Amino acid sequence: MKKLHIRKGDTVQVAKGKDAGKRGKVLKVDPVKKRIVVEGINRAKKHMRPSQANPQGGVVDWELWMDASNVMLVCSGCERPTRINRQRSGGKSFTRICKRCEREF
Repeated sequence: MKKLHIRKGDTVQVAKGKDAGKRGKVLKVDPVKKRIVVEGINRAKKHMRPSQANPQGGVVDWELWMDASNVMLVCSGCERPTRINRQRSGGKSFTRICKRCEREF
């Protein structure tokens, strides 16, 4: 299984789709299906009837899964969406490097 270029907690910018240009924080990552959930992006509403878990009922709003290829990682150094480069840093671990400013994530 190949690792994704995005991890939980990263800031990303949507490159394609109806939310193009918006930024958000990654909440969930599914590397098998190559899908992510981004805070405040790709939202949906559903009318829920009252239950024990949700006694009030009403309209519930939450984020849906989206494909990881539709977003770009935002560098914390240059604050721009960028691609990444992987460099081996001692041992077997890799670090992610910004291709624009060559800063480590």
